[in-house]
Amino acid sequence: MECDKRFSSDYMLLNHEELSLSDLFRLLFSSDVEKRKVVDSKENKEESFERRWLMFVSIVVQKTLQFFSRPLSFVGSCIEMWLGLLSSNGGFGGLLLNVLTGKVVVPDKESATFVSFIGNFDKRTELDKSIERGDPRYNAALAMMAAKASYENPIYIQTIVNNHWQMEFLGSFDFWNEYQNKATTQAFLMRDTTQPGEEETIVVSFRGTEPFDADAWCSDFDISWYEFPGVGRVHGGFMKALGLQKSLGWPKTLQQQETHSSARPNCKFSYYEIREMLRELMRRNDRAKYVVTGHSLGGALAVLFAAVLTFHGEEMLLERMEGIYAFGQPRVGDAKFGEYMKGKMDEYGIRYYRFVYGYDIVARLPYDNSALMFKHFGTCIYFDRNYQAQVVVEEPNKNYFSLMGTLTMIWNAMMEIIRSFTICRSHGEEYREGWFMRLFRIMGLLIPGVPAHCPQDYVNSTRLGPPHLFSSSL
Repeated sequence: MECDKRFSSDYMLLNHEELSLSDLFRLLFSSDVEKRKVVDSKENKEESFERRWLMFVSIVVQKTLQFFSRPLSFVGSCIEMWLGLLSSNGGFGGLLLNVLTGKVVVPDKESATFVSFIGNFDKRTELDKSIERGDPRYNAALAMMAAKASYENPIYIQTIVNNHWQMEFLGSFDFWNEYQNKATTQAFLMRDTTQPGEEETIVVSFRGTEPFDADAWCSDFDISWYEFPGVGRVHGGFMKALGLQKSLGWPKTLQQQETHSSARPNCKFSYYEIREMLRELMRRNDRAKYVVTGHSLGGALAVLFAAVLTFHGEEMLLERMEGIYAFGQPRVGDAKFGEYMKGKMDEYGIRYYRFVYGYDIVARLPYDNSALMFKHFGTCIYFDRNYQAQVVVEEPNKNYFSLMGTLTMIWNAMMEIIRSFTICRSHGEEYREGWFMRLFRIMGLLIPGVPAHCPQDYVNSTRLGPPHLFSSSL
């Protein structure tokens, strides 16, 4: 289906489906992009070699991911099953004994006890009982636990929310991506019923990128962008994951024929479906508010969800939005978009917190430079490896790659490995790290910043951070 881009004032779109070697290398070595099938842009020329190089890399990575999507998914499924076998049988020794005695417990991937690959880094399920409602850290700590839970299967999430947190699970959903022609976006909703009287907080949690999900990685690596009049340029991959419509952009309402067809029956798009659910929940209770959260890609979707609400002038929903909590969030737009969003956050009194732990690589992508033009905005709460926090405009080493920065990151990774063995002594047993997280931290010696993106350190940060940094005055 051809896409009419007139809903945007400018655009640069990459199409890995039309990839040919001749087009690909012409893109790299020729500034003429008008006739390239892999690039769709209003500009006929692209003089910057650096920008063409990044387009080249983005297209190749997306094509490679799609080529290996099934093997990648299979490998991920095998690793998760192996981790599940270890957990269900009491570790390697217990598994070996059960194999010998014929009593192996086979985990059910759809059960309330099966933990995802991401979940195995941090198996904590309980909220921090020392952080009660009224504590400035409360929403952030709850939001991060919800963001972590979003990686799990629906039954697991329901059990955690209802039984462990004593809150109300409202549903977990798979949403359609019009451009990938499949359901690739996940989110769940819950209701915090611990508040007095009729007050309540709805939590919307978008799932981040799963390590073995090629479609989610394609959304991350797709550096396409759309420019909206008066708003700025926005990351195309993230917009598509949220529910951007081909040839329509962001119509305020979707007609029935636009959401259902023989090719995609019962399609639901995350922005539109969640917006309708929130409208209904807010109408039922005039004192209800809500927060939006997510880790990694989920954080980007949380920010863009609020952005599209502003496009549509959703006054009621914007006024009832209590905050946006994004953890390890990549950049989603340019400087103009950042200024637009800051203005809207101020106008509606919405608190937007962007949490960055250490040298998290994802929070430093896509690049903030002249080639890509992506910029962060809003309150950044930065935590070092000791979970000491400060409010900064931009995290240190903002583009990740530098010689001196690499040496610092490797040293930091070494200290994090040591800390993984001592943190339970300094902060308590609930902070003890398992063998899987410790093993992954060793990877930080080779690729600094990857282990720092795991939920473990973000959960710790929201629990150990000083309360005054989470206050409404920020």
